[in-house]
Amino acid sequence: MDYVSALVPPVVMAVFFVGLIRVIVKTQGGANKAKEDAAVDAALARTEAAPAPATAKDA
Repeated sequence: MDYVSALVPPVVMAVFFVGLIRVIVKTQGGANKAKEDAAVDAALARTEAAPAPATAKDA
């Protein structure tokens, strides 16, 4: 019966992992996809437009 106690934790973790992946895949897209994509694009545009911070080498 030691093999059962050795196999239970990995099996339980695998089941929860599969459940997590299913939730992630199911929640991708949907009604808010365009809004989320626009928010990410705006954040990327802000970081690209921001001036690079000065380093010790530049000073």
